[in-house]
Amino acid sequence: MHIFITGGAGFIGCNSADHYLSQGHTVTVFDNLSRKGTPANLEWLQARHGERLTFVAGDIRDYAALGEAISGANVVLHLASQVAVTTSVEDPRTDFEINALGTFNVLEAVRHHCPRAAVLYASTNKVYGGMEEVGIVERAGRYAYADYPHGIPETTALDFHSPYGCSKGSGDQYTIDYARIYGLRAVSLRQSCIYGPRQFGVEDQGWVAHFVIAAVLGRPITIYGDGKQVRDVLHVRDLIHAYDLAVAQIEAIKGTALNLGGGPENTLAIWSEFGPLLAELKGAEIPVTYGSWRPGDQRVFIADIRRAEKQLGWRPEIAPPAGIRDLYGWVSRHNHLFSFEE
Repeated sequence: MHIFITGGAGFIGCNSADHYLSQGHTVTVFDNLSRKGTPANLEWLQARHGERLTFVAGDIRDYAALGEAISGANVVLHLASQVAVTTSVEDPRTDFEINALGTFNVLEAVRHHCPRAAVLYASTNKVYGGMEEVGIVERAGRYAYADYPHGIPETTALDFHSPYGCSKGSGDQYTIDYARIYGLRAVSLRQSCIYGPRQFGVEDQGWVAHFVIAAVLGRPITIYGDGKQVRDVLHVRDLIHAYDLAVAQIEAIKGTALNLGGGPENTLAIWSEFGPLLAELKGAEIPVTYGSWRPGDQRVFIADIRRAEKQLGWRPEIAPPAGIRDLYGWVSRHNHLFSFEE
């Protein structure tokens, strides 16, 4: 197959590219290398795969360049995105142009240049908004849903809270509708807290990697709120396995949305549980400071992943302790890559 990956030098993108290149597929990475860490990820891919990897320096806001590069693709992984809620609030126009217009450009490029391609759109659980009406209780030092034992399902009403939620939600709905109106073989994958090697997490995005990087390098950590907030986390290898299954079954799932997260069995309280795990890995207590709750911060988000389990035959296999140990080891071996943050 010829696999085209927007944002292919990003965290999920480079892991996906490496996976498919290792399977013998042709891969084109389309990336403007604007995010920190992407040049290092691209260099890693090129060192591992040489001329088998095609790199196109491009921006999804440039429709002409996108259309030229995407021609002939069998699979399109649309991963390029502005990824931070905080950045979207500070600069909503750029957020819109990358996430909403950029996704529209990708769908139009597929429609005109490779209409039979399988299209996987990396959506987000932020399309569900703040979910202020959902009951939350505290149990055993962590927050939990009062009434959703399996997590939040895809049938939950959408609530595009924040410019980021609006722009990503727009792409989510365009993806579903392009399958319905134009027959594209496209699916929207609402992803939750993906983590793993080659993730250059920062405070406002990629919190698992951010905490691990800070712990390894002795950098300060601020916990906003009380640290009992709970998230489901998913290792990038489990996510890519879901991508494989989605491509194989695209005819059955096109025009739908699927939650891809760790689900109820793979959750962490962001500091009351994650902190002790990091301290064990480091062999020392890790000091933190506490700040005020940030607007819109959810006490809990856990994805109901039963639809993906039923339709794809997929379940996460990497438990958080093992996955975080894997990430901690990678950061420890590659701490020189993080000098740009100092």
